[in-house]
Parts: sequence; C-alpha cells; structure tokens
Amino acid sequence: MIDRRRFLAASAGSLAGALLAACNSDPKAAHPLLAFAEKKNETVERAIFRHRSMDRVAADAKLSGTAFPQYYVADELPIWDPGVRGVWRLEVSGAIRKPLSLTLDDLQKFPRRSQVVDHFCVEGWNARAKWTGVRLSDLANAAELTPDAGYVDFRSFDDNYHESWDIESAMHPQTLVAYAMDGHYLGAGHGAPARVHSPVKLGYKNTKYLTSIVFMPRKNGGYWSDQGYEWYGGT
Repeated sequence: MIDRRRFLAASAGSLAGALLAACNSDPKAAHPLLAFAEKKNETVERAIFRHRSMDRVAADAKLSGTAFPQYYVADELPIWDPGVRGVWRLEVSGAIRKPLSLTLDDLQKFPRRSQVVDHFCVEGWNARAKWTGVRLSDLANAAELTPDAGYVDFRSFDDNYHESWDIESAMHPQTLVAYAMDGHYLGAGHGAPARVHSPVKLGYKNTKYLTSIVFMPRKNGGYWSDQGYEWYGGT
C-alpha cells in the first residue's frame, strides 16, 4: 500500500508542471495556482488524518538524546528571565468561556502525560524523545471552548514566533504542552519553560518557548506558513 507521504507527493506532482509553466512565464501568475494547490493539499491531508491514530514507537527504541537538534528564530537563544519578564505564565484565551493564566506549577497540576514519539522535520530528518506535559485537550476542556473554536494559535517569546493549527490536530491525544524532555525539565535549547509537541505535525508547527494559546474561529497563518511553508503541516 502506498504510504501517506508518497501519496501526497504523487498528488502534488500533478500540479508541478502547471506551476513551473506559470513561474517561468510570469511569477505573479503562479500565486493563484499555489493557493489552489495548498488548498487541495490541505483537503487531502484532512481526509487522510485519523483523529485517533497514534505514533507508536517500540518500547526499546533509542532516544535521540543530545543529538536532538535545537532551533529558534531569534538572533540569540531565547531564555525567559523572570527578573525582566516576571513569572512565566501560559495565557489561554480566545474562543473560550474561562480564560486561563497558568504558571509552570499550575500546568503540573493537570493530569500528566508522558510519551515517546517521533519528531518529523520538514527538512527530512527525524528525531525521537520522551515528552512529558499536559494534553492540549485537557487545557481546552478546562477553558471550555465555544462552538466557533475551529483553530488555535500557539505563540511564543522566540521573536514572536507563532503557528496556527486546525482544532482536530490540536485535540489529538498525542498533542501536548510539554514541560519536560527525556525525564528532565526542558532546557532553553528545546523551548523552556514549555512548548507544543505532537507527532501529527511537522516540526515547524510545534511552537517552542510558549506563552499564549489562542482559540479562534479562523486560521491566521504563522511564522513559516506566512513565508510559503504549508499551513497544515501534517505528518
């Protein structure tokens, strides 16, 4: 059976010739076709996505450990300085009935979830770690989403990095607000104090250095999505 990534690649191939022709003749003419292609890709990915399918890793699988890449977009490693910024808090707002303002201690009062899962980068490499944190669905339940909450935006203090998701992926049981990695609190290089992590999205969708979760009726792009990367970013 053809796997998901090959299927998506094959689907995209049918548009490649048209895109090249448009770009070679008039780059601006390619914009509507690019938008059409992304919409079609998202439709296919949403159809393939199984809300209860899980990333299953063998019990004896080796973790990436110190080889797990670190990345950020600011010129310097983002570090939360309480002396400058005050106590770190995660603000949950938007299309909800009960806004939340959570310290790291508050997060740890929610049911704890640990999972060993894969991390898929758009550049082609994969890594693996044990993440510990809170299911995003548990935070959503505490905040009481309103019926129009169809998307969620994850925002950070890494030079205002953010990425928005579809609500179905956000509510996946393996989507976490993680505060620990491989049995230790997150280090600065991996998004401390907390970050989003889920194997259902490519790495650039997993916002690090998290400060805000905003539930919304409409999607609003993101740091890389606004630069031409696929908005849906599913794995």
